[in-house]
Amino acid sequence: AILCRGMQTSRTENRKKAEPFCWLSVAKPKTSSEIVNEARDALRTVGTQRPFTPADEQRNLFGSRSSRCPQNRPASVFSLHASSFDLAESRPLSGVHLSPLDHKPILTTSVKVEDSSVFLPKPPADAAEVRKVSSAQKGLFRTTSLGDLFSAKVVPLDQNEEKLDFEEPTMMMNNLDRSNNNCLAEQKLYTSFNDESRQLICNERVSRSGSEDSMKRTPVKVSLQLLGERSALVKYGNVHLIHNPLPRYSIVQDETRINEWEEEEVFWHEKILPILRELEKKDDIENLCLACTKLYQALNEGNMLGKRFKRRNALLKTLYKLVDIDSDPLCLKLAKIILAIKVDGRNLLSVCKLAFKICRNKKNDVIVQNDTLLDYLLEVLRNEDLQKNNEALVYCMGAIKFMSGNAVLLNEMVNKGAVEMLLQLMKQINNIKEHDTYFSNLGHLLVQLTATLRILADFPPARCLLSCSGAVSELCVALEQRSGDKDVCTCIVRIFSKLSSDNDFCAALADCSRCYVLFLALLNKHQKQQDLVIRIIFILGNLTAKNNKAREQFFKEKESVNTLTSLFQTYYELDLNTQRYYHDRKGKGKNHLKHPSEAEDVLIKLIRVLANLSIHPSVGAALAAAHPVVGLLLTVLEYKSVNDCEELVINTVTAINNLSYYQVTNSAVQDKKLHIAEKLLRLLMSDNMDAVVEAVRVFGNLSQHHEIRDFIMQKKIYKFMIALLDSKKRDVCFSACGVLLNLTVDKNKRAFLMEEGGIGKLVDCLQDFGPADWQLSCLICKTLWNYSENMASAASCFGGDANTLLVLLTSLLDEEVELDCSLDRDIMDCQRLYWEREFKPVAEKLFDRFQSHHSFLPAEPITPF
Repeated sequence: AILCRGMQTSRTENRKKAEPFCWLSVAKPKTSSEIVNEARDALRTVGTQRPFTPADEQRNLFGSRSSRCPQNRPASVFSLHASSFDLAESRPLSGVHLSPLDHKPILTTSVKVEDSSVFLPKPPADAAEVRKVSSAQKGLFRTTSLGDLFSAKVVPLDQNEEKLDFEEPTMMMNNLDRSNNNCLAEQKLYTSFNDESRQLICNERVSRSGSEDSMKRTPVKVSLQLLGERSALVKYGNVHLIHNPLPRYSIVQDETRINEWEEEEVFWHEKILPILRELEKKDDIENLCLACTKLYQALNEGNMLGKRFKRRNALLKTLYKLVDIDSDPLCLKLAKIILAIKVDGRNLLSVCKLAFKICRNKKNDVIVQNDTLLDYLLEVLRNEDLQKNNEALVYCMGAIKFMSGNAVLLNEMVNKGAVEMLLQLMKQINNIKEHDTYFSNLGHLLVQLTATLRILADFPPARCLLSCSGAVSELCVALEQRSGDKDVCTCIVRIFSKLSSDNDFCAALADCSRCYVLFLALLNKHQKQQDLVIRIIFILGNLTAKNNKAREQFFKEKESVNTLTSLFQTYYELDLNTQRYYHDRKGKGKNHLKHPSEAEDVLIKLIRVLANLSIHPSVGAALAAAHPVVGLLLTVLEYKSVNDCEELVINTVTAINNLSYYQVTNSAVQDKKLHIAEKLLRLLMSDNMDAVVEAVRVFGNLSQHHEIRDFIMQKKIYKFMIALLDSKKRDVCFSACGVLLNLTVDKNKRAFLMEEGGIGKLVDCLQDFGPADWQLSCLICKTLWNYSENMASAASCFGGDANTLLVLLTSLLDEEVELDCSLDRDIMDCQRLYWEREFKPVAEKLFDRFQSHHSFLPAEPITPF
């Protein structure tokens, strides 16, 4: 009987049938010479028949599909269908790649006789012999195709050469399938490995008789070898063939692999397949979610997560059929499983879109925080190729951004190293330069990344990490490279805005000299983008609030003051037009002005920057001489009242106060000092104490000029200053006393202190604050010193307060009292320094003058404390 069948080579869509070959059964064992003669006869009549080798393009189980990532940003609505997933997930497989349960191609043997090759069919091994396979030589050897099988070479046997007896049982898998069409019975055995470096060895007997003796007499030993390996002689009847022995380590590796695959097959059928059948029923949502949970646990138990196991495609196909079901809890389970088995390409993009859709809904926060989806999304960001999967990473990053809005998930992200990982990802993006084709596409990812960092910047543990992890340099690089992308710039500026309130981060940012250039460039480029401008100005205000070096560096940058002046003018005009518009609508603007408008908000923060800059001596002096700056500040006081916008007016007065400190040539403040005094007068009449204090401070600086002192006397402002001494507030008393001190410089203006009860109020302040504030005490003593310059007697000069003043001076000049009153040891040294250098010299002079014009001492000392 002749058994014929076609050989199956590949599972591609375009399958080709191999030409059939014949397997001749023999009634009795043949000698080697008979075999050779028959082979020669066959060659003369039929010709050489080569084993079928599939074409390269037919070697893939599934064709690979490239996925192009669209450049648009994440859409707000997704339509996810099973068709959108790429089921062709498997890697391209070369050669024969069938599962152990499928049909197996019969391996042929080759015997070279003279110059022709004869391919002998591989006889089936009986089941008993297969079971005798020794554990030392169990293994399944792979080959890319049957075309890789080389003919065994015939070598004449030297008489003196040792004959090698290489007779071992064939290693086979005991999985048989019978065909009912063209074949009566056949054994289908094959190997499904792709490693071309392995040997395929067929060591079998030609005789199929049941006689063990006859089989021993005619052993058939055939070796199929790959080039470049060691050879050994194997006897085939009377013919010697070259045989390449398989390395022992290869046998062990392949044996292990077979055992793993066999275990995987058993586990698949026993554990996984029943769950998949349950999912295919598409039962109610609760049962489907429960089945997905069981599936995840089973895959984890079988060590199938994160690896390309053989039944992977069947699993994905089943899962993708469930995606269209409108249930976020179910989709969450599906997304976690799909991410856990590490898909790529279009499948990765689709599952990231699915995760984005789930996380976008705030109602899903509870189910998301109780699952492990975050772990797999972070793993995607950490491991996936930035350029190849940039669109998938956009959606993945977007999902994480939504997660960061949940306090529990935010804390979990920080604990799992999300901050460091996001900064590393930003560094990778920054390394791709503008001329690169991926540059623009990665801008979408950078928007989502920086938006997530902005949320993290509000979280104290994350803020600490960002302050000490070199985030400043990477953010500045991204800001410089993406200066034309408003969205990226806005996100980064918002991060700086949040973190600049932290002293450590603010110090690190101030040390980055490049940041000032970047901020000025953005202000000039996006001058009318209020949301961006206001945050940059806020950052500059924080930088210049405490750092004198930052004030100087920013001021020295080219066009820095001109940029601020231009912004001031732009938003002043915008605010003025807005105010007119609302006032024209019958008072509707009055309600609107209860809160700062957008333009007012910019002006508030812009004026704060000017006030902070003016603290630096050289910068302040230069700004005091800048007429455009001073002119704009005065304009605010002219058109804006403290009731309209309190913060804007107070910041403006503070800036004027700082600038009025500098007595420089061509000072714009000095040129307009009377105009300023007139605008401040109405603030003194307001009910806003903060505005009053700031106005008094300005008068304290301006009253150094005799024109302003005359203005104060003419407008009776001095009465207001004396009244402020009763406030019992240190800062109010200090500012008022400063104005009174300057008024006593003029001899013709000293009498008002006695007339308005100013002497008694000054003595009360000295008693109230005393050693608690040596600066204020010093200021009071200086005022009394000026006032008493030409006194005839202590009684006539100080009236009924003379005795109390003498006792106070005696006590305050006592060093022991000074030490006892320094309650806070941390500021004791500072207080002692003020006492020795400021208060003591003036107080001693006043005490000496007092004693020289005072003829009596009090009967009992009065203790002011």
